Amino acid sequence: MASSLPTPSTQNAADDSPRFKYAPALACLLLGLMGFLAGGTALRESATFDEAAHIGAGVSYWQKLDLRFNEEHPPLAKMIAAIPLILGGTRADYSHISWTNSTKFLPNAFLGEWVFGEWLLTRWNEPVHTLAWARLPMLVLTLILGWVVFLYARKIGGDWGGLLCLSAYVSTPTFIVFGPLVLTDLAVTLFCLLTVWRFADLWQEPTRKNAGLFGICLAGALLSKFSSGLLFLAFGAFALSTRFLALPETPLGKPELRAWRRLRWQWTRKGVWLAAIVVYCFYFVFSLNQSTDALYLIGHSSAWVPLRRLLMPPWLYLRGLLFFAVSSNRPAFILGHGYPHGEWFYFPIMLVLKSPLSFLGLLALAPAMALVEKRGWRRFSAIPQAEALRWRVLWVSLAVFVAGCMASRMTISIRHFTIPIVILIVMLAPLPRMIQSLHREVPSWARGAGVLAGLLAASSLLTAARTYPNYFPFLNALTWSHPVYWWASDSNVDFNQALPVVRKFADQRGLKVLDLDAYGSNDPTVTVPQARFWNCQLPTPDDANQWVVVSSNMIMDGHNCTWLMQYPHEMLAGGSMWAVRLPPAIPPAGAAGGPPPPSEQRQLMRAPEDFRLFFLKLIQHPEQLPQASADMEAQMRKYFQK
Repeated sequence: MASSLPTPSTQNAADDSPRFKYAPALACLLLGLMGFLAGGTALRESATFDEAAHIGAGVSYWQKLDLRFNEEHPPLAKMIAAIPLILGGTRADYSHISWTNSTKFLPNAFLGEWVFGEWLLTRWNEPVHTLAWARLPMLVLTLILGWVVFLYARKIGGDWGGLLCLSAYVSTPTFIVFGPLVLTDLAVTLFCLLTVWRFADLWQEPTRKNAGLFGICLAGALLSKFSSGLLFLAFGAFALSTRFLALPETPLGKPELRAWRRLRWQWTRKGVWLAAIVVYCFYFVFSLNQSTDALYLIGHSSAWVPLRRLLMPPWLYLRGLLFFAVSSNRPAFILGHGYPHGEWFYFPIMLVLKSPLSFLGLLALAPAMALVEKRGWRRFSAIPQAEALRWRVLWVSLAVFVAGCMASRMTISIRHFTIPIVILIVMLAPLPRMIQSLHREVPSWARGAGVLAGLLAASSLLTAARTYPNYFPFLNALTWSHPVYWWASDSNVDFNQALPVVRKFADQRGLKVLDLDAYGSNDPTVTVPQARFWNCQLPTPDDANQWVVVSSNMIMDGHNCTWLMQYPHEMLAGGSMWAVRLPPAIPPAGAAGGPPPPSEQRQLMRAPEDFRLFFLKLIQHPEQLPQASADMEAQMRKYFQK
């Protein structure tokens, strides 16, 4: 892999970069475009699959200093999203059974978080404005990440390198659509990129300041998502690389090289300790009012409460990490086939299918130019000597995160691949300098490469603008041969965000009742008053000759409902959902043109029953939570006793 990458110059080439004094201003314009596209899209969308639980959890962390909800994800991103809600006086009823029944982690709090979040978002507060205010900080984080991409790429590739990378970032549908959502993916991407860069700074100049900045950024990553633990593998892999691949900074003698590494490891450990202290303090403060009964084995009397309180932060973090690890084995769907768990080829294929073709062109042009550079008429490297160590850290981190994603048992969405994507984008930074170098030797080739790079960047921006606001189901022209629901599922296509479009469809046709097979366990009637829960595998005679709406995720993956698509249908929200006009007489199950027989029916996520209906009943009748928790606990005990 390293052989196709630009190697560091023997001289500092930073001053060789073409300058553009208006680069920061143009960067602000690009970020403004992204803010318009991402923010405008977010305002048009309903709450997605996970957002209600995340918003409710984030508000409760601030108001109650209690981390009982959503332990499977660290709290930072949810708390950032909740800041405007706290400042705006968002109401939460802590006498509600969804809170009082959730003192135990599993299954009580796991069930309660969905009900509590749904009630906070849709019953206790006005849903549209509450959702918009919760998404605003996440949009700001997305724009901050864009500015960081520009600054880091500019450091490596000059003004034009920074602008090229920022153009790629702001036009990537994955970042536009997931950035404003109350999820953990963009937050962990931001903090991981900051951590990787600060790690490089620390190894370049091991000082107290750099160790402190590294530790704070690492703490932000660890508080955003558990998968950030891959950073530690990246640190080790980089250190190992210095044993075999020299850097301009590394001494030549073995004793000197050992001393060089030892000093940097010492400061790295100090940064890691600082991160651990920050994470501990964060969990300690925001769990002050949480019951310590989970640690009753340490001691039952009140004398043991202080010790139990001190041990709560590591207990909560490790328990969440364990739950995340146990629940990370999910069925995958890609290219018309379902798999019982994640597959190694999932993310590479999704990257190709869900990236603008122009971005793929840039990814192909950069290594091609690097090969020309290596085999060219004179030795030149697009990487300044001063940036060689950072460049090494970047491509080593990319390799580690790509390997981690490909080895994962949970390959369900491109949003879990955002860290490798953003590193790939930053690594496009040397391209303008490589083109400039070629201009000195073969001007005609350089002009062609420069025009091509400019056209690709402009095409990416045009694609982003043309796709607005349907970024969830975006697939490039390589997928023309099949409908979107054949290629992918989950939030690659639909994340329950298109309910406003469904309501518009129902209103335009004057429908009083609309059967809806949605991808989510939220109450759809909040957005679509006409909606009625429906399973496309189980139509009734009363459904004949009626309009129904089904999520793309339920046609081949969540359910087996390809039979619907032979009848008149309309695409909604760019392909996230489909409206279908059922025939005057619905054929029986298993017959030609009819729904599948029971033996060929399936449930979302291959669950034994339709959990959407289970959660919908709990949302509508929260008084059933204690019994539902007891039943689930009994099932869990029975399962683990086998």
